[in-house]
Amino acid sequence: MRGLVLALALVPLPAWSEFFTLKGHGGPIMGIATAPDGRIATASFDNSVGLWTGQSPEWLEGHEAAVNSVVFNGTAIYSAGDDFTLRQWPGGQVVGQHQGKIVAVAASKTHVATASWDGTIGLWPVDGSPPAMLGPIGSGVNDVAFTADGSRLYSAGVDGALRVWDLASGQETDRLVEHGFGINELVLNQQDGWIAYGAVDGVTRILDLETREERDFTLERRPILALALSPDRRLLAVGDGEGYIMVIDTVDWRIAQDFRATLRGPVWALAFSPDGLNLHAGGIDEAMYSWPVETLGDQQQMAAAEPSFLKNPEEMENGERQFARKCSICHSLTPDGQRRAGPTLYGVFGRTAGTLPEYFYSDTLQDSDIIWNEETINALFDEGPDHYIPGSKMPMQRITEPKDRDDLIAFLRRATAPEN
Repeated sequence: MRGLVLALALVPLPAWSEFFTLKGHGGPIMGIATAPDGRIATASFDNSVGLWTGQSPEWLEGHEAAVNSVVFNGTAIYSAGDDFTLRQWPGGQVVGQHQGKIVAVAASKTHVATASWDGTIGLWPVDGSPPAMLGPIGSGVNDVAFTADGSRLYSAGVDGALRVWDLASGQETDRLVEHGFGINELVLNQQDGWIAYGAVDGVTRILDLETREERDFTLERRPILALALSPDRRLLAVGDGEGYIMVIDTVDWRIAQDFRATLRGPVWALAFSPDGLNLHAGGIDEAMYSWPVETLGDQQQMAAAEPSFLKNPEEMENGERQFARKCSICHSLTPDGQRRAGPTLYGVFGRTAGTLPEYFYSDTLQDSDIIWNEETINALFDEGPDHYIPGSKMPMQRITEPKDRDDLIAFLRRATAPEN
């Protein structure tokens, strides 16, 4: 198993209304959830969920690909991701599975809902009784939200539709919006009678559920990747693909804050602390950042040190540049692996595929007889992982130019050698 479960640190998280970071992941932060008791769960591209009560987390390991979303539900935690599975913690057992990536989860008292790019919504009873599936709708589902009583579900789709589902019948009962671009995120505020949604084209709107009138807070930034509502429902935070966070005052209906949160890259995840004093955010950096709401924009930006895949390409020779573009977000070059989504490439030449201890490999690689060398690495990027190793969880990508592959192999030969 990659990485032992760590004992929870005795050093508590900083008091709310202070700026702090949570560091330890080996990839971008894709999802954040908070519990009433102050715990924070972070879902990461490094295939892990971090459960934080102090500055060192308990690592929830088991996913075989990036984890996109996490939610607390009573004493349980549910997470889902690119390995098509919904897992329950503690334990990490698979309690649901789709035929495509799961990009969002939501919870009611009786069910957990999953939004999948296979075009369906999974409804998984928390008591373990048989699940139900809503759809398919003909395109991917990006987000879901339950009503307070758990009788209905709202969903946002790649097709730009904002749907309402009756869970007793399993039928779509209403279509609130048919937007021309995919809707990525939604937040339901049933108490005040509105729903907010953010789309691929940057549209940020609040729809009155009774009158169907809309308030438009669209700025010239796209896509919208994260939405979060404060516990008192007075603030709506919006994160986008250009690294900005906008905060909307939902009492006076004005933009209260708008600031560049990242040095580079998007804001993928947002969540307010249970008391509403802090706003947590995640992006391409390998840490979660948390700002006091009252001083948003006055603190440091996310990604204080740029990851290697964001380095200036002109500062690298071609082989390193190919590694930065194609490999560095998933793989490290050091012996410890740095909690990345893929195994470390340290000492990779001459190693049989799927044999590095303490890493979760796909069955395809575990059963492979491939030995990594110049020829096999060249073939991997010439054909693409999906063709060279069908069933591998490696991203689908190719390096088409022979010289680029040669330069990458030469760089890896030097950079991964144990003597270096």
